[in-house]
Amino acid sequence: MIEERPYRDRTEAGRVLADAVNAAGVSEKIDGSDAVVLALPRGGVPVGYEVAHKLGAALDVFVVRKLGLPAQPELAMGAIASGGVLVLNDAVVSHLGVTEDEIAAVAQRESEELARREKSYRENRRPADVSGRVAILVDDGLATGSTMRAAIAAVKQLDVARIVVAVPVGAKETCSELAHEVDLLICPLQPRSLFAIAQWYDDFSQTTDEEVRECLAAANREHTRSLKGGIS
Repeated sequence: MIEERPYRDRTEAGRVLADAVNAAGVSEKIDGSDAVVLALPRGGVPVGYEVAHKLGAALDVFVVRKLGLPAQPELAMGAIASGGVLVLNDAVVSHLGVTEDEIAAVAQRESEELARREKSYRENRRPADVSGRVAILVDDGLATGSTMRAAIAAVKQLDVARIVVAVPVGAKETCSELAHEVDLLICPLQPRSLFAIAQWYDDFSQTTDEEVRECLAAANREHTRSLKGGIS
């Protein structure tokens, strides 16, 4: 664990996390060439960029969209994620009697928004191939962990070798719970009290779509050069 002080911004948080992931990678035999950093947009992308840069790994976005109940959109009955992966909370669906048609309608709407965001972020680049590789899910922090849980459930349906969750800061209880759902969880700062992720950043201004695109483009250039032997 590191000193309990706020990070300056997501860049500093990403660099601290990158060092922690790199250190863990040595013992866990995580090779950058076999790993894909899947960052949850938007705040997780600048953090994920630093991790990918340190490991020499590919970086991609992993978009998760909540599937809200038809009559109560703020309440989740599941989620849809990059790759068209659909995850449902069967208990909620069954208890409230949500029909297949209602699920399909909500999923279609959220799929369209997910596709729009992915197209905007990637700018014609193909999604990263995660098959048989180590998927490193990165966000800028974990509070309740609901979005990360959906991402984990979605990635489990893909043909990945291992799942790693890496965040710069997280609630102790949430980290403990999620650690049981993945192969490895890395969180260098787990403060005694965490009411909101923002309190552990001096600058927690919203990451813009343009910043997401810039991070992805820069990571793609670096990874391409690395594969060609241009980076040690």
